Amino acid sequence: MTASNTILTDGFGRRHNYLRISLLEKCNLRCTYCMPADGIALSPKASLMTADEIFGIAQTFVQNGVDKIRLTGGEPLLRKDFPEIVSKLSALEISLSITTNGILIDRHIDVLKQFKVKKINLSLDTLVSSKFASITLRNQFEKVIDNLHLLLNNDFQVKVNVVLIKGFNDNEIVDFVKLTQFLPVSVRFIEFMPFAGNEWDRSKMVSQREILSLVEKVFAEDEIQKLEDEKNFTSRNYKIKDFQGDFGIISSITNPFCDSCNRIRLTADGKIKNCLFSNSETDLLTAFRNGESITNLISESIQNKKKVRAGMVTMDEMDDPKKHFDNRSMIAIGG
Repeated sequence: MTASNTILTDGFGRRHNYLRISLLEKCNLRCTYCMPADGIALSPKASLMTADEIFGIAQTFVQNGVDKIRLTGGEPLLRKDFPEIVSKLSALEISLSITTNGILIDRHIDVLKQFKVKKINLSLDTLVSSKFASITLRNQFEKVIDNLHLLLNNDFQVKVNVVLIKGFNDNEIVDFVKLTQFLPVSVRFIEFMPFAGNEWDRSKMVSQREILSLVEKVFAEDEIQKLEDEKNFTSRNYKIKDFQGDFGIISSITNPFCDSCNRIRLTADGKIKNCLFSNSETDLLTAFRNGESITNLISESIQNKKKVRAGMVTMDEMDDPKKHFDNRSMIAIGG
């Protein structure tokens, strides 16, 4: 193993080649599972990474083995310098993708094409306009649907992220699966996860077994095909026979995939999080601005990564609000 690979390899032998960079904490939606009802205190603009700093820090990760970068938010397309950021990062030898709510896709589609950002994760938690308004507190459903079709018509690879919340959208699981009959999308059902201010409790979760049970009531056993899991998979994927698209289940709580985790998160204010559930962060931006090497800081953070869910091994620990209250809300971490 080379020295560079060692820096991004933790104590359990997991090599981290996937960096998720949050560009900002702002969003043009107000999804209740992501942002606390009373909002969050935004980081001062001066404390956020500039386009040059994003590139410089990302370059250090790439030099040490990262070959996949995803831009997240907040809503990454709200950054006024988004084209500049994408232009800079596209010069690196990486696969570059974004996660977006889709509202601003039409404004930026030419930039995405120009810099070959072809993999798009689009957040869409319901196919019902009124329910979309109730969870996002905005009336942008038609815009998102229009931009979903715009992406597909321009040959983008689209994954539709659906955060499942029992009593809200679990009755749409089959509808989302049926969406893949005529659209070449990958629908990914994501378990509701605990973060600061989102009033999580286990009763709101919809498990992998519950999802499959609902699908099995509609489709015959020989129609439901289990797809091979990808390397470092987060999603366990399925396909309905002869459908254009497929669907997957991301069960971070009830059926975690920590053994093969290869992901690192960089917050908009330049702090590295070695696990989504961790409340521990390492400040890279201050050192970078001081002209210091950040390699040792990255290595230390990776070495401190726990084996499972930031050390929360049991469901009782996941149920304990004290384990989550001092973590960031999802909007401040980056999706």
